[in-house]
Amino acid sequence: MNIFPPLCAIAATFCLTVPTFAEAAGPAEAIFDYDRAAPLNLRDVGHQNRGAALVRDIIFAPVDKPVKAFLVSPATGAGSYAAILYVHWLGDPTTSNRTEFLEEAVELSRLGVVSLLVDTMWAEPKWYGSRIPEEDYARSVRQVIELRRALDLLLAQPSIDLKRVAFVGHDFGAMYGMLASGSDRRAKTYVFMAGVPHFIDWALFARQPKDLPSYRQQIASLDPVNFVARLSPASVFFQFASKDPYVSAAQAAEFYAAALPRKQLVTYDAGHDLHTAEVAADRVGWLERELELAK
Repeated sequence: MNIFPPLCAIAATFCLTVPTFAEAAGPAEAIFDYDRAAPLNLRDVGHQNRGAALVRDIIFAPVDKPVKAFLVSPATGAGSYAAILYVHWLGDPTTSNRTEFLEEAVELSRLGVVSLLVDTMWAEPKWYGSRIPEEDYARSVRQVIELRRALDLLLAQPSIDLKRVAFVGHDFGAMYGMLASGSDRRAKTYVFMAGVPHFIDWALFARQPKDLPSYRQQIASLDPVNFVARLSPASVFFQFASKDPYVSAAQAAEFYAAALPRKQLVTYDAGHDLHTAEVAADRVGWLERELELAK
């Protein structure tokens, strides 16, 4: 059940001016600083045509370790393109990687969208159970920088309209996306799916830190809920599930309360994966409207 106003009822007035990083950054964001001039060492592994889409299988080095990604673009045509950075969830091993939103990116390419879909640290097999809690903070900072570098790569593609940029993230993809986006704010709109406001909510299901109070204090400084308000004046669309054992209604409401207008939250009759036709249709509809995609 959707406990908030219908998607079509949200007001459409907001500022389109996206602040530069220098204007947006403060002390909390300094830990995510990086050298934008550093080479990304992009390498093509292969490519295929999927209807009207060109799907490039690429590897790039956002920090130093190579990252796999798909770069999806219109196969033909010219003009100004919207851009979307997609970041996957941690769940079913078959989609806990850059493939989760691939079909959606292929479909949106028909409307003039260039998408980048990246693997993350949780794409590694058995990542969650093999984590060393004492390394979570440093690895989290690194992951945020990798996502910002991924956005650099996406926006460097030919004919990208820098005023029509979106971020879509699911689960950890949403949470780390909030950190990266709150420190950057180059996107016009955001879609966040089934995340939790505080990393500690999901941090203790496997290994326990040796010093729990110190761990809590350190990881709390990265809590996604503290970064959501910084996304304004961009629009934010939250997608949650009523049958989600990992995210409660109270946690969803905490995110919604922290965000500034424009914002929308929809709760679906679904599980944590949110892999339903209704969820996808609402997300695509939001992106079409916010990115002004021509059908």
